Amino acid sequence: MRKIIPKIFTPRLLFLLSLLGPGLVVMLADTDAGSIITAAQSGAVWGYRLLLLQLVLIPILFIAQELTVRLGLVTGQGHGELIKKQFGSFWAWVSVSTLIICCIGAIINEFSGLAGVGALLGIPAWAVMILVVGLLSTMVLTGSYKSVERIAIFIGLFEFFFILLAWMAHPSVKQILNQISHMPLGNSQYLYLAAANIGAVIMPWMIFYQQSAVVDKGLNAQHLKIARWDTAIGAIITQLVMAGALIMTAATLGQAHFSHAHPNAPLETVQEISHALAPYLGSSFAKLAFALGMIGAASIAAIVVSLTAAWGLGEITGYKRSLEHHPKDAPWFYLTYLLVLIFGGILVASGWVNLINLSVGVNVMNALLLPIVLGFLFLLSIKALPEPYKLKGWYAYLSGAALLITAAFGVYGGISGIFS
Repeated sequence: MRKIIPKIFTPRLLFLLSLLGPGLVVMLADTDAGSIITAAQSGAVWGYRLLLLQLVLIPILFIAQELTVRLGLVTGQGHGELIKKQFGSFWAWVSVSTLIICCIGAIINEFSGLAGVGALLGIPAWAVMILVVGLLSTMVLTGSYKSVERIAIFIGLFEFFFILLAWMAHPSVKQILNQISHMPLGNSQYLYLAAANIGAVIMPWMIFYQQSAVVDKGLNAQHLKIARWDTAIGAIITQLVMAGALIMTAATLGQAHFSHAHPNAPLETVQEISHALAPYLGSSFAKLAFALGMIGAASIAAIVVSLTAAWGLGEITGYKRSLEHHPKDAPWFYLTYLLVLIFGGILVASGWVNLINLSVGVNVMNALLLPIVLGFLFLLSIKALPEPYKLKGWYAYLSGAALLITAAFGVYGGISGIFS
């Protein structure tokens, strides 16, 4: 064994593995509580009819985040910082304002998901919020970037329970093929959930986070290849988790009484989803697996969203903004992080939030904001990068078309559902 380990884990391999992280963290956070709820809702209401969208979004997600990584590694600057430099303070504030709105919606989503898990276990929301805010605050205030990244990845691995639940639901390949070939694109309710799924996968805070994270980790243009692999692996994993959550409910709830003309009634709470799965997957295991998966999804996203808000504001205001700084040296950065956590905790502890409606609504909002977010990303990739790294040629046309179609469909689906 002593002879085998050095051959496998060579110094170079260990070094390359140490460079992984920002992509995995942001992609695991991408499959947050709101995304899981949206995917589960999609399966419960429309069966497998939104499953193909999850797979189509893999390359589009990679394109968006690869451009983000490229900008961060080559320029050494965060997303808001680059927008300010290239387009001025006004547009930087416009972009960061959309980011903060999305972060507030997201943190309420994450904490609502954790409160839902607490309700499953008989723990009141206020107690869950005190525990979660306390733990997440302590983790960031006492750690470095690397320690926060490792903890986040470990927590995020609990999301694989959704893939296990999908497998245990015994989905029918015949039904999957039949339903993905009959998508009701003329139905406004279907388009609304499709837009929510797009907004659940491509979120403004992901772009800000990964660009800031690669900078805070100390990576540069030499690490572009491994960072691309980090992003590609993460994109596949996050969409497998999303597909798992959708299949989990489509194979059970979505097939119980599904009709082409009359989709199932939507679920209303985390508890309803868990209890509805119990007859098909076993009461105790369904409850435990769903709870652990939701804890992983919501916790890692809460870390990422709060850090993103703190990084984003710092990039346009100029305050110190690194996890490598002691709280005394970067007070505004840590204060912003804490305020986001506390604000979300207070709102959720008050008990007024309906997680299902909020999750779908927040993700539709994300979709409606995509023209601003993806527009700046594309323009920066052309303007802010030096010639060897600039977005150009056939890949520029491909990327531009993919981002434009995604943003347009997200806006169209969201508006169709809102005004139907």
